[in-house]
Amino acid sequence: MSRHVAIVTDSTAYLPRAAIERHHITAVPLTVVLGDQALEEGTEISARSLAQALQKRRAVTTSRPSPETFAETYRKVAATGVSGIVSLHLSSEFSGTYDAAVLAAKEAPVPVRVVDTGMVTMALGFCALAAAETAQAGGDVDDAVAAAEKRAAGTSAYFYVDTLDYLRRGGRIGAAQALLGSALAVKPLLQLADGRIELLEKVRTASKAIARLEEIAEERAGGGQVDIAVHHLAAAERSEALAQRLRERVTGLNELHVSEVGAVIGAHTGPGLLGVVVSPR
Repeated sequence: MSRHVAIVTDSTAYLPRAAIERHHITAVPLTVVLGDQALEEGTEISARSLAQALQKRRAVTTSRPSPETFAETYRKVAATGVSGIVSLHLSSEFSGTYDAAVLAAKEAPVPVRVVDTGMVTMALGFCALAAAETAQAGGDVDDAVAAAEKRAAGTSAYFYVDTLDYLRRGGRIGAAQALLGSALAVKPLLQLADGRIELLEKVRTASKAIARLEEIAEERAGGGQVDIAVHHLAAAERSEALAQRLRERVTGLNELHVSEVGAVIGAHTGPGLLGVVVSPR
């Protein structure tokens, strides 16, 4: 059965497998380079393996999918009978994934709209879901893009990390900010703003930082209908406890997803990450 519009995203959306299958979303994997091995996120390297490598201070880098990978993806999706593709990706501030998709879109057999969502993790995932739901309801490419962009504009993402060192090494946060956090022995809270990771607050202890993360998520939800995702890396107990408290505190909660981030984001945040994505409907 053909579909009018198909949705493509990338592996950093960390969408639940059931959601990918239900909405027929295609996720193109980014690559993690561990030593001399290039491994596809989600299939060839697990978050657990990545966390262990980081704890052993092994060299870890990440790389975008190639334009050829996107071109092949678009050809396969087009072959299912769709008339157009909406390709939604993580912030271009973090990765060249968007640029690779744009190059491939020029040669695709059907029209492809590539969107830099400015998001990452389930902040990107919720955009992909919004686009897919619109397409499945009969919307065209423009409708699906508009739904994704509207969802992105309302979505917020906040992160706690044990140290800023991994973000500094990967060039995702300024060295001055990282050094400040280390010098003051503070626990940083970060936010996603304008497609970049920025320091939001400095808190003295991990427990206070996580409590503050919970408060910020509740404030951002604002009592309306909202979806939330709780992410972690090697911090399953903390994430489940945080999710349970949010279930109790957020009155308009619709869906709540709890998941461990994949290797690409984990490589830049390090073990101990806790993240909350708040996405009003």
